[in-house]
Amino acid sequence: MLMITCGIDWAEKHHDIALVDETGKLVAKRRIGDDVDGWRTLIELLAEHGDRSEARIPVAIETSRGLLVSCLRATGRTVYAINPLAVARYRELHTVARSKSDHADAFTLANILRVDAEHHRPLPDDSELVQAIAVLARAQQDAVWNRQQLANQLRSLLREYFPAALKAFQVKNIGLTSREARAVLAAAPTPAAAAKLTSRRLHALLRAAGRQRNIETWADNLQAHFREQHLRQLPAVEEALGRQARAILLQLDAACRAADELAEATSEAFGQHPDAAIITSFPGLADLTGARVLAELGDDRTRFADARSLKAYAGSAPITRASGKSLVVHHRKVKNQRLAAAGYVWAFASLRAPGPRAHYDRRRADGDRHSSALRNTFNRMLGCLHHCLQKRKHYDELAAFPHRLESAA
Repeated sequence: MLMITCGIDWAEKHHDIALVDETGKLVAKRRIGDDVDGWRTLIELLAEHGDRSEARIPVAIETSRGLLVSCLRATGRTVYAINPLAVARYRELHTVARSKSDHADAFTLANILRVDAEHHRPLPDDSELVQAIAVLARAQQDAVWNRQQLANQLRSLLREYFPAALKAFQVKNIGLTSREARAVLAAAPTPAAAAKLTSRRLHALLRAAGRQRNIETWADNLQAHFREQHLRQLPAVEEALGRQARAILLQLDAACRAADELAEATSEAFGQHPDAAIITSFPGLADLTGARVLAELGDDRTRFADARSLKAYAGSAPITRASGKSLVVHHRKVKNQRLAAAGYVWAFASLRAPGPRAHYDRRRADGDRHSSALRNTFNRMLGCLHHCLQKRKHYDELAAFPHRLESAA
């Protein structure tokens, strides 16, 4: 029987299907709806052309998300998420007229699998638990980014009319996202209202925000800041800006609650995974950061051929561009941005351990800038993590940085 490959050009309301054999001949095409009937039609079409439980027809599609992809993965078949830019380049191999259609894209995707499947990475066969962790960890990271974006908007707004508030909450480990700042600013979003806050009222607001210590000191400091002389906007303008600040505070409150609730759910799910103990044995990785790393790595240990593949995926390994006498080595820009973001936090937090610290200091001494040295540290730690997950071992500082520790000693 000829080998069949399937390409799917997906859309919001319908999907175009193309099946080709090993000679590149189109054997079937169909447009299906994005519903149960469309799914049933797709399964029947694949079955008509030799799809069996022991030999599933591979599928190429331009996304790794959505119900269609989830259902395809649940059948046990190999699914390839092809970058749309790569599909565009393949399309140009056969035509320079720049013509395009949904069916032609599906046909191109099927042919990509026919001739170049080994050059594309299939979606990993992750467990249900790690897929759930990925949903929670990514949602929590989005909530954190959204929280910071709203805090930046609030800070920019307060600079326009209420600098005393910025000064009052410019304290270590306390910022505009803290419960104290949100409670006080919600009660008094303008300089005029803040100046009228009594010590008793400030005590009540701080207690309601959850503060238990140094309430008297906090109340005195806030009252002193709010009653200092500062430049002011016109009264009506100041009141309008206060209303705008209150609107941002409502969004910031929601973002803070979402980030906290998702962090708790993420940590709980991560603790149930068998890889959690190995991941958190590494310096700089706790439940939340560990969950973010696991979410992007998955638990399909065949996903990456070696540590080099993982490092390239994370963007920690440099990339070389050589042409003639030109040779340039620089950091990767095409990478898993979430894993790279988690890696930056991980590497920075790991500097408290002697091994990563010695490695970072050596890179700095060799002339690397902070970001480059930190990325190199992440690169080293990621290789160690790949080894430990493959061998089911916990992190060992002496094995990870033997020469660094000897030279540091």
